[in-house]
Amino acid sequence: MKKIVVLGAGESGAGAAVLAKKQGFEVFVSDMSAIKDKYKSMLDSHQIEWEEGRHTEEKILDADEVIKSPGIPDQAPMVQKIIAKGTPIISEIEFAGRYTTSKMICITGSNGKTTTTSLIYHIFKQAGYDVGLAGNIGNSLALQVAEDPHAYYVIELSSFQLDNMYDFKADIAILLNITPDHLDRYDNCMQNYVDAKMRIIQNQTEQDAFIYWNDDPIIQRELKKYDIRSVTYPFSALKENGSIGYIEEGTYTIERPTPFNMEQESLSLTGTHNIYNSLAAGIASDISGIKKEVIRKSLSDFPGVEHRLEKVCRVGGVQYVNDSKATNVDACWYALESMTTPTILIIGGKDKGNDYEPIKPLVREKCRAIVYLGADNQKLHDNFDSLGLPVVDTHNMRDCVDACYRLAQPGDTVLLSPCCASFDLFKNMEDRGEQFKTLVRAL
Repeated sequence: MKKIVVLGAGESGAGAAVLAKKQGFEVFVSDMSAIKDKYKSMLDSHQIEWEEGRHTEEKILDADEVIKSPGIPDQAPMVQKIIAKGTPIISEIEFAGRYTTSKMICITGSNGKTTTTSLIYHIFKQAGYDVGLAGNIGNSLALQVAEDPHAYYVIELSSFQLDNMYDFKADIAILLNITPDHLDRYDNCMQNYVDAKMRIIQNQTEQDAFIYWNDDPIIQRELKKYDIRSVTYPFSALKENGSIGYIEEGTYTIERPTPFNMEQESLSLTGTHNIYNSLAAGIASDISGIKKEVIRKSLSDFPGVEHRLEKVCRVGGVQYVNDSKATNVDACWYALESMTTPTILIIGGKDKGNDYEPIKPLVREKCRAIVYLGADNQKLHDNFDSLGLPVVDTHNMRDCVDACYRLAQPGDTVLLSPCCASFDLFKNMEDRGEQFKTLVRAL
């Protein structure tokens, strides 16, 4: 019997283990951290052996194949030993793809993935399609393939997931943008990160579709290196350079496969970045045969994504906005670009090799003050103190929100758009956003 080892027992790992067990493999799950109770229960109910707080080397190196959680870097000592032995390492998505013939709509990009994925899922559900939500959001693809299969899957893919995907193919691949992110995981080499993102189009054929942002200079450069066989659907803010999706004179327009348009002001999502997200989602839905009236209605009533430019509440005439998902500089740029009132910007966290130069002009133009929120804010001081804005140094969310309350004036916006990962002070990005919302609502 072939032996499968799963490294990491979070959502993707536990789901992969269940699918592997169902397919008749001998399965062992190992996690250096504590495993959540719900995943322990899932593994126990399927009689899957697991361990936490350690890696038993003999069992792991005896595997025929290893399914690795995307959060575990290749530099981890156990992973290095697996690589040295020559044992294949794959992702949960790669594994799940072997056991389904469903249509795969896959979305990647440095920014906008979650919003676009959620929006496409919303449209497909409104159209009555049998669809599952997977990848970085929703239940793991492997678990759904094992226990709750669907005809379509809308999958948000990070560069980490794409790294360990080899034979998997997207029926519809969406590449929103490529800007510096996670460079600490890619030897601080931008090209390594770019190469990971471009894997979204691997294995595509003439029957498949590739949707991409036509104005992205990195995507334009990279496309020249690839023999793209799929049908391409470029989109941009304006009609230019062959784009088939764009905004023209206030009208949201898609030229093919089925011509479609609606008033831009009817879109539920606002801001330049959300125009791109809405165009990508509309094109994918159009390709999938969804009726125009359903696409129009769904683009108009989509409620948005938690922790992405989420309006929390208004206190004393000040609007508080939770954009905790902005974990890189480009995401913060889009958030600032959408601000129409004087802004108190909350920035900081675990730096991923950030270059803050691109947002400095917007910070200077839009911000009344900056509140630093991190375990170590020195790099922020080095980059932003010279702008001459009031700054406050904080190291927990309570002090941060208190500082914002003191600084803000009626008519202002307090924007949590940190540019950084959350792991220095918080469990994750969601924890950071939830703490912000709880404290703001208590003001």
